[in-house]
Amino acid sequence: MSEVKTVENMVTITIDGKTYEAKEGEYILNAARANDVFIPAICYLTRCSPTLACRLCLVEADGKQVYACNAKVKEGMAITVDTPNILAERRAIMEVYDVNHPLQCGVCDKSGECELQNYTLELGVDSQSYMIPDTKREVKNWSSVLHYDAGLCIVCERCTTVCKDMIGDAAITTTKRGGAALDKSFKETMPKDAYAMWNKLQKSIIAPSNGTDYTNCSDCGECAAVCPVGALVSRDFQYTTNAWDLKRIPATCAHCSSGCQIYYETKPTSIANRDEKIYRVTNEWNYVSLCGAGRFGYDFENRVEGKDEAAFNAAIEAFKKADTIRFNSVITNEEAMMLQTLKEKMGLKLVNPDARAFQKFLNSYAKAAGKSLYTYDFKDVMATDFVISVGASLRNDNPNARYAFNNVQKMNKGAGLYFHPVGDTLVPTFGKSVEVFTHKVGEEEAALYLILDLFADKEKLPEEVRAYLESFKSTTTKTVKEKVMKSVTETVIDEETGEEKEVTKKVPEMVEKEVSVEKNGLVELLGKESDKFAETFAKMMKKKEKFSMIVGEDLYFHPNAENIANLIVLIEQTTPVRVAMIPPKTNSLGVALICDLDDEATGYTIGYNENGDFRLSALGDGDLDMPAMNQQEGTLTNMHKRVTPTNAALEYKGYELNDLVRELVGAPELTIEWTPMLPADKGFKAIDFDDLPNGYLNDGTENRGYTLEVKTFDAAPLSVEKFDDANVMDGEIVYRCNPQRQFNDFSDKAHEIFEGFGLYASPEKAKALGEKVEIVFENGTITVDVIEDERMAGEITALSDFKSAADVYALFGDARYQKVTMRKV
Repeated sequence: MSEVKTVENMVTITIDGKTYEAKEGEYILNAARANDVFIPAICYLTRCSPTLACRLCLVEADGKQVYACNAKVKEGMAITVDTPNILAERRAIMEVYDVNHPLQCGVCDKSGECELQNYTLELGVDSQSYMIPDTKREVKNWSSVLHYDAGLCIVCERCTTVCKDMIGDAAITTTKRGGAALDKSFKETMPKDAYAMWNKLQKSIIAPSNGTDYTNCSDCGECAAVCPVGALVSRDFQYTTNAWDLKRIPATCAHCSSGCQIYYETKPTSIANRDEKIYRVTNEWNYVSLCGAGRFGYDFENRVEGKDEAAFNAAIEAFKKADTIRFNSVITNEEAMMLQTLKEKMGLKLVNPDARAFQKFLNSYAKAAGKSLYTYDFKDVMATDFVISVGASLRNDNPNARYAFNNVQKMNKGAGLYFHPVGDTLVPTFGKSVEVFTHKVGEEEAALYLILDLFADKEKLPEEVRAYLESFKSTTTKTVKEKVMKSVTETVIDEETGEEKEVTKKVPEMVEKEVSVEKNGLVELLGKESDKFAETFAKMMKKKEKFSMIVGEDLYFHPNAENIANLIVLIEQTTPVRVAMIPPKTNSLGVALICDLDDEATGYTIGYNENGDFRLSALGDGDLDMPAMNQQEGTLTNMHKRVTPTNAALEYKGYELNDLVRELVGAPELTIEWTPMLPADKGFKAIDFDDLPNGYLNDGTENRGYTLEVKTFDAAPLSVEKFDDANVMDGEIVYRCNPQRQFNDFSDKAHEIFEGFGLYASPEKAKALGEKVEIVFENGTITVDVIEDERMAGEITALSDFKSAADVYALFGDARYQKVTMRKV
């Protein structure tokens, strides 16, 4: 399990005679990297389990040869990176990798950033000692975005490891290659690690784990990102440019509240057209994983030829007569500050449904907890060994929350509880110690009370809460079958004498018996058998030391959201569980902290990337064009409570929001001059944009922007209400939820994001509904296509909200679930 460095858990080691400090129990390879010491490795990923596929990281520790990716440091350990024997092994390994590797570097998409090229040079491989007949390996397109060239594959297993340990899809695996067998003489004549690696290489190849030619995964592209050679690439990127021609612009992903670090990689569109074009997005994959939207949803820019003065003047007049600005959270902190300034100086209402619900919930939590922000970020979650998720559709709402939940199971030998009304077939595959509660809509408070019952120090609970939890307990009898050994006497013939004799022996027999069992009504209410769950939970808790809970958007839009916030505070006060929250959209946390939001729009409304009487739009379909997020400088506040900088990858030639604000009420010349003006009383710091760092250190420490300061104050008296089953919903229920890789209009605009707007349903439900339905809400109707999601289960369907023009928030009102009537169309 990953840990924070403390004085207590640091040890002293030596590497090549120099003294260094490292975290006790850390792999030698990570300890070396953290101290800027180079040890070659081509298969290891920092946040994943070691595979020992390449064996290049061979070192000597305390006189014994070990693999640096799999051996852990201890106090006083003496490590030698290079010895004559180790250098011979490494060179032989690289020679083996180079045997039959296609010499197509001139056109390979990895050329210029290929680790095979780099290590061949680094280890001085200038001749070849080995040979073997090659095997034909077919080129495959695994999905709409993934291209796999098996001929270039070195079977390092990075792709399979990151897909399993980090992403949780486990969509690819090693399989038989059918390569020629090695000559047995090699075993005696070549270094043993090189021989073992070559033997495996000849036998293996990568393929989809479902037995088909297609991965059927979430199309995140992380496998292509970690591939050290050109075997796995984006189909869209293939043969379009050379890596050395691309310019890297560090930025923050604009799609969800993870706020992941990315690089937009650009170059001129063509010889004739010198406008910059984004060719791909890359990431620091040792430290952060992207989803499919972050990696492939990059070309959503709004290209305009120049400033439209007539439209700008019309916008100024619109603002002068406006009562409300309606906007969503795909904006920077600086733009949020501009809108707040317009509210303060012009008296305009600010309406943002996703951020407003989160703001009210966060305020309720803060009031009860006596601090301005939730306790954990998602890196803290990944350092725990027991994780709970309540009120979040992990597969859809936020990829990095899903990755954290999965990573706890895979890397920390963890356990997890997942509470959600919508059935999901992926989450249970994350680990054997994952228990899924598919409860009814409206039972979220009951789930939180169960968490209190399972984890709380009962002495710390208020007396009325203790009594309430006990009211769910009862003792009943249960008939169980039990194997007993029964004595049976039978007459047999003695084979030697032929005489009859009686023999008694023990034989098993199943008998029924009545046993007394304790029944937990909360477990039963949430859909499980309490006695079976009690046994399972006891096993899950073995050797668990650190606990976390992920809470999501369902809770912010719950009718009893304030009580839920209080229950979460009570959980933190009385249990070892610490909470991380998923802000609903890209910059919902930043908007919630900066803007004084209103509940409803009234009068003449300006829409910023939303519907309105006058529309400012970065989509190119409004009354005045605005820059998209890949054309802006500024900051975003992500779910890790970190303020991160983002830079413009592409030029924007039109007007910006800052131009309007400067004309209306006065403003600095540049948008980024707002950055040090962000409200300090909400935890922001007065740091100039150009002074914000934007990267990672070798030990994995994030050095992007800064972390919000948590403000503390006297907490209000805490009281919680009992679970109210009046909020439980039955019947035809629709859930406001986007498909994987879709978050907003901008992910939808990107040409490699193909998931459609519509009603997503389990295979059985989709078949029953047909191809298209009209959905009747209390607030209106919408007609949409029915789209099958084979990872959904159950009767609840999910309606997308990523198209702002469809105004799905208006249909759902202050809720995320609604009871509806559906008609086939």
